[in-house]
Amino acid sequence: MGSVGVLILVALVGAFICAKARSAGGAVAFAALALVLFIATPVGAGVPAAVGTFMSAFDQAATPALNGTQQAGTSGSKS
Repeated sequence: MGSVGVLILVALVGAFICAKARSAGGAVAFAALALVLFIATPVGAGVPAAVGTFMSAFDQAATPALNGTQQAGTSGSKS
């Protein structure tokens, strides 16, 4: 697993080259490959949990505003 860093670097360089050549599909494919390889490493293993926590917090904050309701314990505008 020592060569994963080199593979990530190659994937990022490939994404950059595809982006400079205006090949959006290739750039997205290389970037997705780099992301998958990064998540497979011990350093990137916490990324899915962090994204899930962020999305959960965002959902909890946005739901009352979208439903037009207030959360318990909050005071609204009294005008």
